[in-house]
This record gives sequence, structure tokens and C-alpha cells, in this order.
Amino acid sequence: MNSVLNTLLDIFREPSVIIGLIALLGLVLQRKSLSDTLKGTIKAFVGFLVLAAGAGVVSDALTPFGDMFQHAFGVQGVVPNNEAIVGKVLTDYGSQAALIFFFGMVVNVLLARFTRFKFIYMSGHVALYLSAMIAVILIANGFSAWQAVLWGALAQGIVTTLSPALVQPWMRRVTKQDNVALGHTGNFGIATSGLVGKYLGDTRKSTEDLKIPKNLGFLRDTTVVIAVSMGVIYLLVTLIAGAGYVEDKLSGGQWFLLWAVMQAGKFSAGVFIILAGVRVVLAEIIPAFKGISEKLVPNAKPALDVPIVFTFAPNAVLIGFLASFVGGLIGMGVLVAVGGTIIIPGIVAHFMTGAASGVIGNATGGRRGAVLGAMTNGLMITFLPLLVLPFLGDVGLANSTFSDADFGVSGFLLGSAVGWGHAAVIVLILASLVAVFVGSALTGRREAAKAAKADSDSDSDSDEGTDEGTGTGTGTGTGTGTGTGTTEAAQQPVR
Repeated sequence: MNSVLNTLLDIFREPSVIIGLIALLGLVLQRKSLSDTLKGTIKAFVGFLVLAAGAGVVSDALTPFGDMFQHAFGVQGVVPNNEAIVGKVLTDYGSQAALIFFFGMVVNVLLARFTRFKFIYMSGHVALYLSAMIAVILIANGFSAWQAVLWGALAQGIVTTLSPALVQPWMRRVTKQDNVALGHTGNFGIATSGLVGKYLGDTRKSTEDLKIPKNLGFLRDTTVVIAVSMGVIYLLVTLIAGAGYVEDKLSGGQWFLLWAVMQAGKFSAGVFIILAGVRVVLAEIIPAFKGISEKLVPNAKPALDVPIVFTFAPNAVLIGFLASFVGGLIGMGVLVAVGGTIIIPGIVAHFMTGAASGVIGNATGGRRGAVLGAMTNGLMITFLPLLVLPFLGDVGLANSTFSDADFGVSGFLLGSAVGWGHAAVIVLILASLVAVFVGSALTGRREAAKAAKADSDSDSDSDEGTDEGTGTGTGTGTGTGTGTGTTEAAQQPVR
């Protein structure tokens, strides 16, 4: 049994494999030729590996920066880092987390099939992290293994179905279409950035329209902008941390200033690779997903990882990251002032969710929306992890925790319900399940009403055109319609 679970976990924790399998299924359902099926499957698989490789390069460049930042400013505390905390959770609760993850995917597909929330959550790695958090909250607070799997899978399926729905109104503005969604555990913060941009921003000034002087024309290249900006940041923090610390602990003896420049260059290279991978994945997965939409889940939309939005507003990516990080610093300053647990900004989390928040905020509120929206995300992923820590049992005593906004919201709700007893958890999950179907029904009615109104307006315009045309053409004033057309016809002289 354990070997089967480990095999399933190995397969479904790899988003590249999920992407490849989804592409294969979609192409087979469309009855594409063997050549087209193999080509589309392999390109989707390899494209996501390219994207993941870029994310790995970015992560490798940012991880030592976090250590250097703590040393430079003398700050110690809890660092939100999904990979670090999940490693410990899977050691203790790996089997339960794997089952929650697998059956949660089944629940997600079923909800997409039978409701109007047509989102298939394809970011397998963060879905696994979510299942790990759910497992530890339930088991650490008295649920048996089978109870945790049953109710945890339902909870996971609900979150992975509704999370993309929160961001989809803003995704339509970013992509100018409605065939792809955002699947990430930072969606609550990213959706909030869209709201902030909508109400506090100004769409007349986009991050992509930034005026750059002619003698600084080289900064029009996104890769160059990222390299220069990160180079300044790395060099500043490196100088504060000091040559001794950097060369002894981080650079392996390499001259500390050269090391800083190299890390900034690696970061920029990672973003470049991510953007290339995104283009390949989108080019292959969207057409392949058509087969799934037609056969299994009508009108289904793939919910993909956050780099999927980076190509739509590259300037907003960097602006969003920096603004989110500033929000994290502000939040950390507040926590230092009031005392208690200090959440140190997790650089990777601020880059991934902050960059996406910047893109969404720019779509709804221009430059101001990108900055304020991403900063709001930074504050959220600073304070929300504090709400989850009390429910993680012994895992909560570690110096790391879950980082993204969805973890904070869903973890706090689930943990708070656990505090009221097992019955409260069951009621919460079942009530959420009912709410999904009720929300689906209301969405269907609203869309039907909009469609009916649009048809009515179209018919009205058609009738008005017929009336005016009949009155003018016959000159008898006895047109088939009434109102404006008849009046105008009556005023015409009989010829």
C-alpha cells in the first residue's frame, strides 16, 4: 500500500508530469494523429520543465539573499517557506497528505464537472503543500488518519476549485480572454491586489508605458531592467552584510561583490527562462485542453502556476515583487514594535505572489494599482502565517511556516473550526460544499439574465431599425412598428 502511495505521490507532485498527462488526454480525446499527439504532449511536458528550471534558478538566487538579509539587519524569526515546512510535514504525515492530495484532485474535477466553476487546478506542487497543511492541522488536533483523508480531500477540492475563481475576473483583464486561470496558493492575496487596484488605482498609467529616456534605452529590455535592479539590491545588502560573512558562509570564497553581481544575473536569467517556458506551455496546453473541455468537463479552464501571467506585463513583475517585499518589511517592523513572533519576509514567496499581484494590480489600476496591490499582498503574507502557527502542533515550533495567502485563510478557518470540535470541521466543510453549488446556481442565473438582456437589446435595436426603414421607405406613415419610426414616417410627404 505504501509503495503505491509513494508512486502516486511521485507522479502527481510533479506538475510537469500532470501538464504532460493533461495534454496527452486532451489530444487523444480530440483524436489527433499520433505525430501531433506525441509532439503536443512532449512540448507541454518539456515546456513546463523549462518553466520549472527557471523557477529553480530564481529560487537558488534568492535563498542566500534571505540568509544575507537576516544577518545584515540582525533579524531572527519565522521564515515563511513552503518547501522547508512541507519537508518536515511529509516526514510525519506523508501517507495522509498523499491521499488528501489525490482525492482532492478528484473532488476538484467533479466540482468542475457539475458546477459552473470550471477550473482544473494543475499546479500540483502547491496543491501538495496545501494537502500537507490540511493533514497536519487535522491529525495534530485529534482526527484519525481516515477521517483526515475524507474531510481533508473535500476541503482540498473546495479550495482548489474556488481559489482560481477568485482571480478569474482579473485574469480576463490581463489575458483579454477567458481560456486560462491562475492556480496558486497565493490567489487570495493576488485577488485582493486586483480589488485594491480597482478602487485605488488609475488604469490610464500602465507599468508597461513607463517613459524611459533615450540615453537609458537599454532599460527597455525586461531582462536588463531586472538584472540592473536586482544588482543594486544585492550589492547594497552585500555591503551591509560584509565581505567576511558573505565569503565564509555564502560565496564559497568568491569575492563578495562579484558574487552579488553573479546572483543578480542568475535571478534575471531565471526570469528569462520562466518566460520562455510559459510561452511553450500556453501554446500547447490551451489547444490540448480543448479535448477535455469537449468530452469530460465542458468549458473547463486549466488553472496554471503564477508565472503564466508574467509575459503579459513584464515591468509589473519587478515592480510587484519589490512592492510586496516592502510590504513584508513594513509588516515585520510592526511585529518587531509590538513584540511576539516575527515573520521575516520570505523572498521566494514575495517574488512569486508579489509579481503576480503586480500584474493583476496593473490590469485593474495601472502603476498605482500594481504598487499598492502588491504591497497589500506583502502585508497579507506577513500577518496571515501568524494565524496558522497555533494549529500546526509540533510542526508549528519550527522556524518556518506556510507562506502564501491561501494557506493563511484556509488554515485559519480549518484550525478555528477544529478548536470548536470535530463536528464544527465537518459542518464547515459541508457548508462550504453547499455554498459552491449555491454559488454556481446563482452565477448561472446571473449569466442567463445577462444573456437574455443582451438578446432583448439586440431585438430592440433590430425593431427600431426596421421601423425607421419602413417609415422612410413607404412614406405612408403606416410602418409595422410604433414610436419613433411611425412618427417620422407620418411626417414624410406622400409622393
